[in-house]
Amino acid sequence: MLNERIELLERTFRHIATTRMAGVPVLHAPLQVRAVGFAPLPEAPGWLCGVLVTPWFMNLLRLPLQPLADIASASAAGCLEVGHDLQRRIGSEALYFVGAHEERLGHFEQCSLYSPMFHFADQAAAVATAAEVMKLLRNPPAAQAAISSSPTPTPIATPMPSPMPAPPSAQVTRPARRGFLLGRVDPTSTGR
Repeated sequence: MLNERIELLERTFRHIATTRMAGVPVLHAPLQVRAVGFAPLPEAPGWLCGVLVTPWFMNLLRLPLQPLADIASASAAGCLEVGHDLQRRIGSEALYFVGAHEERLGHFEQCSLYSPMFHFADQAAAVATAAEVMKLLRNPPAAQAAISSSPTPTPIATPMPSPMPAPPSAQVTRPARRGFLLGRVDPTSTGR
């Protein structure tokens, strides 16, 4: 079931690349559609998570293992409505996902990582980046894991120095607005 779902994901976005996205200037020709690192989400049974690389974007996806074709089934499964966003936890990270839908694929959620894709020299660089994203999300560095498991530190209040007043000679006296507009000169001014 997992392999069929990932193959459908890739086929869907290959079709989009050759139809809706054909000729769009944000396409980076050396890149191809590729699903990277998709695996079940331990914290969300029935959902897969991985990175989708395309010639126009790289997104982290939350993809239901079973296709959610209609809004009712998507809502029942906890999938975001199309265009709505919500912060979700993936590993130790809290990321914003947006609800999406493709006719062939059904409902899913996406978190933008890169778009456009022109700074990737080739497919290998894009896929390596996607794999590294998944590695970091699934196995955070030890220091990051230690920070995320420790209690939140209480910030220490540091008193801010109060601003120094300007020396008396540097203070500028301004005429009242009414006097200025009516051409009256301030008696304390130099007459200019």
